Amino acid sequence: MHLENKGRLTSGVLEMELHQTSAPMCAGLGRSEPAESATSKCGLQPRVNRAEPSTSYPSRAAGQSRWASVDRDFNSFLTEQRSHSSLLQFFNSRSKDLYFTENTPLLRSSSKEKGSWCMPICHPEFITAEESWGNSSAEWEGGSLLSKDLAGSFGSSSQEKWELLDNAYIRFRLLKLRCCIRWLKVASLFVFVVVCSILFSLYPDQGKFWQLLALSPLQSYSSNLTSHMDSTLLQVDLAGALVAGGPSYTSREEHVVVEVTQADVPGSRRRRPQQVTQNWTVFLNPRRSEHLVVSRTFEMLSRDTVSISIRASLQQTQTVPLLMAHHYLRANIETQVTIAVVILAGVYMLIIFEIVHRTLAAMLGSLAALAALAVIGDRPSLTHVVEWIDFETLALLFGMMILVAIFSETGFFDYCAVKTYRLSRGRVWAMIIMLCLIAAVLSAFLDNVTTLLLFTPVTIRLCEVLNLDPRQVLIAEVIFTNIGGAATAIGDPPNVIIVSNQELRKMGLDFAGFTAHMFVGICFILLFSFPLLRLLFWNKKLYNKEPSEIVELKHEIHVWRLTAQRISPASREETAVRGLLLGKVQALEHLLARRLHTFHRQISQEDKNWETNIQELQKKHRISDKILLTKCLMVLGFVIFMFFLNSFVPGVHLDLGWIAILGAIWLLILADIHDFEIILHRVEWATLLFFAALFVLMEALAHLHLIEYVGEQTALLIKMVPEDRRLATAIILVVWVSAIASSLIDNIPFTATMIPVLLNLIQDPEVSLPAPPLIYALALGACLGGNGTLIGASANVVCAGIAEQHGYGFSFMEFFRLGFPMMVVSCTVGMCYLLFAHVVMGWN
Repeated sequence: MHLENKGRLTSGVLEMELHQTSAPMCAGLGRSEPAESATSKCGLQPRVNRAEPSTSYPSRAAGQSRWASVDRDFNSFLTEQRSHSSLLQFFNSRSKDLYFTENTPLLRSSSKEKGSWCMPICHPEFITAEESWGNSSAEWEGGSLLSKDLAGSFGSSSQEKWELLDNAYIRFRLLKLRCCIRWLKVASLFVFVVVCSILFSLYPDQGKFWQLLALSPLQSYSSNLTSHMDSTLLQVDLAGALVAGGPSYTSREEHVVVEVTQADVPGSRRRRPQQVTQNWTVFLNPRRSEHLVVSRTFEMLSRDTVSISIRASLQQTQTVPLLMAHHYLRANIETQVTIAVVILAGVYMLIIFEIVHRTLAAMLGSLAALAALAVIGDRPSLTHVVEWIDFETLALLFGMMILVAIFSETGFFDYCAVKTYRLSRGRVWAMIIMLCLIAAVLSAFLDNVTTLLLFTPVTIRLCEVLNLDPRQVLIAEVIFTNIGGAATAIGDPPNVIIVSNQELRKMGLDFAGFTAHMFVGICFILLFSFPLLRLLFWNKKLYNKEPSEIVELKHEIHVWRLTAQRISPASREETAVRGLLLGKVQALEHLLARRLHTFHRQISQEDKNWETNIQELQKKHRISDKILLTKCLMVLGFVIFMFFLNSFVPGVHLDLGWIAILGAIWLLILADIHDFEIILHRVEWATLLFFAALFVLMEALAHLHLIEYVGEQTALLIKMVPEDRRLATAIILVVWVSAIASSLIDNIPFTATMIPVLLNLIQDPEVSLPAPPLIYALALGACLGGNGTLIGASANVVCAGIAEQHGYGFSFMEFFRLGFPMMVVSCTVGMCYLLFAHVVMGWN
């Protein structure tokens, strides 16, 4: 290695030369080879200067341009060698040779380490000297003294160069750490899945053996049950014409009483065991038309025989048929609830930190919940698990996705985007408020999922035209869709469940009264939500930081790569097509790299030339197929009309899922679609699978008594409050418990579980609470709580899936930063409205 310098030392005009004697430098990597081969394997392209020491040194400017190629070689070396295993030896080489232990600016050492850390190869700008280093000790000492003199003259420039190498070392360490974390994640999840699979396979399906009972006032049923050694709970199931809640009017209604008698183990051996009887009252449906299954668990006090008797209290001497089944559980209620909370927390950790995709996280949570049910003795059969899935929701999603996929081929979404931009007159915030308000109004009369399936493609195309970031706009639309859906009885699934409950209908709850009361409260919530949305977006840049050409090019690269990944190399032709698509992706990436170096990332925050842009956009984005558009509008209009008809006319025996499926079939025939695979590629299969896994997870958590436990604890807290403040406390508790629970779990099973709990609380003579305030509090909390997290409502997941398919997916935390504050404020306003209406004004 030679160091050359002329006169005054300058930082920035430096050179590093490799000679044949520099072979030990690469030998420090673990190889002893000739210098040329060693240096080539180190990743450098050496420039050997044979000039004599008397050669005049070039000027500063010339020197900078002269060493540019060396800088590029060094930077490319750091980039290319980052993923090779030899780089670890390159950065951590500790040689026993004295040449590598000298404390100089070129060869760093640390007194805190056992060995000296050094860099066998340095950036060419680090060295500025005219002395040549030989192999003799005198020459080395001279070079060492020269290096110590250079330490004072380098100054900040030398520190910057060392920071460059330190950053490269840190980047390599981070890359290695990421690889280790990735392998640790894969290994941990694989072990977890294997353990859950083994636990699930060790225990058989707990098939229920139903016994047919014929009960009457003159005839009862009694039986002795043999307990198991490891059982802690006895679960009794009844099926028939039953009612989930309590009595509607008086206690003289027809009911069935279940008595479980067992011996209590005394604390002293001298005392005789006492017989303990636990009663369970189940009320019968007067119309005898509905079939319902209800369950109750009884704590096992001893290992003795348990006696169970069932008697009926009827107004007439008629026989009531019932089905009864029982089985034992190995864990008590507290243990089951703890397991459910741990599983739910684990699923949220996987989704929040994006360890795996949310669909896989829901599947892992479902597997863990099923394994827990198997261990405690309540393993469901495959048929039972399939019954947990809400196929009506999946059919609605599938049918509407096909409708929207065909609809998008007409150019209607582009046309709507241009018209919306024209109405807003180029003002971004006016456009966002307009979109959110329209989404809220539509979701009040349509299902939230249907509204977002129609609105999301329009919003994405509008943001692409205006060079806006679609993520923030889509999140705002989802939030206001959930708020607007709470305004009517058909806007959100929890409201549909509440209004369709027969016990609540007997108490005077009807469609018109429920809608009128909720509509006023939602109007107040919207008045506070729009200013809060503007405040939350105050420091957020809605425009993309990059020019529209670069944004469109990145999106095009994503689409090409996604298309290539979807082609399975099953044949030679498909492999060739996939190779062509990947080649196209590489060419676009090179074009993107050139444009990033060319364009300046500047964009105005307000579009002042909106009139000129409108004319250009109208020429560019037109209706591409008017005939297909006419067919789509006819079918979509009929589907939406049937949605309304299903809500108001009881004679229509079609659910929402059937209507969407039939509409999709009609449009497929009218559009004359031959390439059906193209349409199926537009379907969000990951979203459908996520909902299926989520339904299984929620039902499994319900079988672990999580939702029932939350409801019972809420009722106990309300009973503990003094009577004069009980109504206000009940409204506050129901609103916030419903909101927080609905943001963590699906609001549909939570609402279905909370209604019987509230009915029992309302009909308890010791509590004496009116029904409407608690029911409205449940509706507001369940609907508005869906804005708290990404998986809190079905509309959130649907919008995230469509955005991800278009290349604009948003994470859990991106939604949480905007959705959770909106949920807190909206629930606070709704709670104040209910307190004013029912506590202050007394509208009960």
